[in-house]
Amino acid sequence: MKRVGAHVATTGGVANAPRNATAIGARAFALFTKNQRQWSAKPLSAREIDDFHEAMAAGGFRAADVLPHDSYLINLGHPEAEGWEKSLNAFIDEMRRCRLLGLTCLNFHPGSHLRQIDEERSLDRIGEALNRTLEVTEGVTAVIENTAGQGSNLGYRWEHLAGIIARVEDKSRIGVCLDTCHAFVAGYDLRSEASYTEVMRTFGETVGFSYLRGMHLNDSKPDLGARVDRHENLGRGRLGLEAFRLIMNDPRMEEIPLILETIDDALWAEEIRLLYGMVESGERVEAG
Repeated sequence: MKRVGAHVATTGGVANAPRNATAIGARAFALFTKNQRQWSAKPLSAREIDDFHEAMAAGGFRAADVLPHDSYLINLGHPEAEGWEKSLNAFIDEMRRCRLLGLTCLNFHPGSHLRQIDEERSLDRIGEALNRTLEVTEGVTAVIENTAGQGSNLGYRWEHLAGIIARVEDKSRIGVCLDTCHAFVAGYDLRSEASYTEVMRTFGETVGFSYLRGMHLNDSKPDLGARVDRHENLGRGRLGLEAFRLIMNDPRMEEIPLILETIDDALWAEEIRLLYGMVESGERVEAG
């Protein structure tokens, strides 16, 4: 089964995330477990945790259907010791918050070298941060999101993702989330069956589908290879609808969260119906 949802709001408490997801017909969802633009947050109370579990059960969501996202402030590739330690501690806290909520993954952007160190050294710092995090946490997989390659951000090439995974000692707790907009503006063309098949072949060979834990389904305002991160609603951008039809008929994307982050949340229920309407009786795209 394909499990499509959206990155929903938690206004009023984290328990409102599964409720908001249910309201738009989602079978999966993403959320921030704290304010994504602040370093710290109050610990989750026992009442908040219980309410979240009750809302999850009421909506029929499994832990595997949820792809939480960490704070935008965290940079595990930070070139300076103070910034790196601050990011590391915040990331550990995010992992522990997911554990308290009974969630099994945490999605994160790899990090940025800020043009102060080279890519390999920054990837080393990301790997070190992940190893330290996994040593002091349990039960939650760190899920790397591919990026658009804007500025000095890492993660826009499959080789970056593979390089981070190679540096992680506990391979059982590392995964990948593919964002369609980010991939497209990084130069991976998903617009036709032939180009989609080739992109997924290279992902499989370089990273491996065994690490795929979720996807972000977004159209793109910029064109192929622009290296600019600007999402668009499905069918209204440069990527177009064919890529999403291919994803919805790709057996490799079964039973993982397929999360909308498109710009008009008023369209999410419609987009979820659109995506499910693309599923054909026989899935055509074979594993590459």
